[in-house]
Amino acid sequence: MVAIRPDDPPAAGLALVAAVALEEVLRTALPDPRALQLKWPNDLLLDGAKLSGILLERGAAYVVVGIGVNVAHHPALADRATTSLRAAGATVDAATLLESLADRFAASLAVWRGQGIAPVAARWSTRAHPVGTALSVRLPDQTTLMGQFLGLDTSGALLLGLADGTRHVIHAGDVFMV
Repeated sequence: MVAIRPDDPPAAGLALVAAVALEEVLRTALPDPRALQLKWPNDLLLDGAKLSGILLERGAAYVVVGIGVNVAHHPALADRATTSLRAAGATVDAATLLESLADRFAASLAVWRGQGIAPVAARWSTRAHPVGTALSVRLPDQTTLMGQFLGLDTSGALLLGLADGTRHVIHAGDVFMV
């Protein structure tokens, strides 16, 4: 976990910063990283199975970034497939992974602070589910929207196109690939 002061750039893009850093580290740890994919805003999937997740919690003085990676084991969940680095053939240990992640996160954070979200979002987009991917999004008020991934807006929010042609900007929600 790392804590970021709220006077840093708006926390909206911080999940993307963490995701990009984590994806870059995991890509080097996996024997075959081609199936590694980012899912907005905070999951990394390997062959469609959840490998890791990122959680941001805002406090009065900080935003805490928590990153969980299934290194040696993975839970069996009823609602989604999961995997671990070990199951994918990686031999990296948690301590080495953490050290690499700390370095990479610091570098991604420096880009975000110095250049804003645009270069981070561009990198995220090259490693994410493609535009046109069918998504289901459960919003914080429990409303569910079905649509297609249209990309990210300038703040890093998800753009969701609905069947009726309307476009929604999603700042928070649980996203599922359909």
